[in-house]
Amino acid sequence: MNYRVNNKKILITGASNGIGMYLAIHAARQGGIPIIVSRSINKLMLIKKLLEAKYNVPVYCYQADLSDDSVWKTTLETIHENHGCLHSVINNAGLGKFNNFEDSDWEDIEQMVNVNVKAVFRSVLSTLPYLIQQKSGHIINIGSQAGKIATPKSAVYSAVKHAVIGFSNALRMEAEQKGVYVTTVNLGPVSTNFFQQADPSGQYQKSVERIMLHPNQAARIIIESLFKPKREINLPVWMEIGSKCYQVFPSLFESLLKSQFHKK
Repeated sequence: MNYRVNNKKILITGASNGIGMYLAIHAARQGGIPIIVSRSINKLMLIKKLLEAKYNVPVYCYQADLSDDSVWKTTLETIHENHGCLHSVINNAGLGKFNNFEDSDWEDIEQMVNVNVKAVFRSVLSTLPYLIQQKSGHIINIGSQAGKIATPKSAVYSAVKHAVIGFSNALRMEAEQKGVYVTTVNLGPVSTNFFQQADPSGQYQKSVERIMLHPNQAARIIIESLFKPKREINLPVWMEIGSKCYQVFPSLFESLLKSQFHKK
């Protein structure tokens, strides 16, 4: 059991499957108190039942569609009313849609902005004052390597994840003097349901399946990093090295990896 996580109330969005589900598992395993949010209350209740039985910790479930700001705002108010000050917020919920920008649907664009950016802003704005008041806490925002290296067919997704990274960097400097940690998690492809919506054809997932991270691996590392002053978590490491090279030699990088970039 991790003493840093033990008895800490940890809000996790997008917790019904994938990384969010494993975050809840590892938080409970370390003695934390998961407060899990998703659109699917039935899946959340199943996770709650399993975790409470296995790890003997309370798990709290809230149904919310994070693409609807009024719903998410009301849900956050209810969470704070029911649980008081939280100790950590992990903004994990996210979605993407891969296609050329001229083929994009405006509703898809709005949904990506609402879930990946506005919902993150809302949860931080709602929670940060409490964390500052208690002079401790940890906000973790799930960005993406796509926010560092933009590729074809991901213009909007790269943009929203770039926004999450920029927001987190500024927020970290604001909050660190008040005892609150802020960490950005930038992941490469992860084997989750994300690609069922992002790339229904399965073409991109097939092209990267050999290098895909398992969500359990990513979640374990994130929970192990809770309540530590960590700027970023970048996985896989080799992809982060690539992003640094891209920042220095963008034209060369795009030229060398042109065929790989167009595999979506």
